[in-house]
Amino acid sequence: MPAHLSPRRPGAHALARIGHPTPRSDPADASPHTFPDGGTWRTEVPSVEGPEALAAVLKESARHDVPVHRISQGSGVWMLTDDEITEMVDACAERDIELCLFTGPRGTWDIGGSTRTDSGGAGLRARGHDALAGCVEDALRAAELGVRCLLVADEGVLWTLHRLRVAGQLPADTTLKLSALTGPVNPASYAVYERLGADSLNVPSDLTADHLTEIRRISRAPMDMYIEAPDDLGGYVRMYETAELIRRGAPLYLKFGLSRSSGVYPYGAHLREHTLATARERVRRGRLVLDLLARHGAADGMSPLGSRLPGELSRFPVPEGS
Repeated sequence: MPAHLSPRRPGAHALARIGHPTPRSDPADASPHTFPDGGTWRTEVPSVEGPEALAAVLKESARHDVPVHRISQGSGVWMLTDDEITEMVDACAERDIELCLFTGPRGTWDIGGSTRTDSGGAGLRARGHDALAGCVEDALRAAELGVRCLLVADEGVLWTLHRLRVAGQLPADTTLKLSALTGPVNPASYAVYERLGADSLNVPSDLTADHLTEIRRISRAPMDMYIEAPDDLGGYVRMYETAELIRRGAPLYLKFGLSRSSGVYPYGAHLREHTLATARERVRRGRLVLDLLARHGAADGMSPLGSRLPGELSRFPVPEGS
């Protein structure tokens, strides 16, 4: 049986010795999918908001021996200068790490009032043509500076960027990552986002293991999941479930978030000390997760460092001339 399909339960051996029953895992629940390289999991350090925070993450990852496949930023391309983007691109390229930057304007920051109502209105979606166009401009600018992963929070922006990729306006190896702030919560919506062009989909961290199995029965698109979620995404800490989340949700990006920490978007120098401290702590949290995987016999499924592409995915047809 492949290693990532075998059941792993915390404390199972010790509990068995005293006769305490452990829930049985059903092999049919396991995901049949992997990354193209055969791995079942990769790592991501999120909320790395600029070159200084990136340097802190890279230093801590070396100190704690935390392998990093992807670095992501949440404030947006438009909150970084060309020089800052170039510095981040070069630093990640030197270590063969994928850099993912968020695209453009979003509803929570513009003049629309509906996002501030109890209902949340349209959330992070790009409101109107100008916001959509701003996301496109961010994507083109980032790509020109060497960024090959773009983070989106709007299905229209996602489909537009995918069409630009098909048309050759964005490099063919550009990957599109769906934000946790939009994340699908059922198999049908997950499949729709994949077909709209998503190469990696961040699901909410309150989905159950059964939910992950349901998704994997209809889609093989890589999944991103906060193993520890920031407070504005629920603050969930699921470290002890990591092996089971991989077994059910592979191929899976393990995101090392941080609870009990205030947000840093949009980032500026006024948030410097907090941002650097939380960046370092995210890496340490990653070490804790990796140590748990090793203890549970689940560390063997990591993709080779430098892996970034998702493999062949299902897409809606793009109309000719569109």
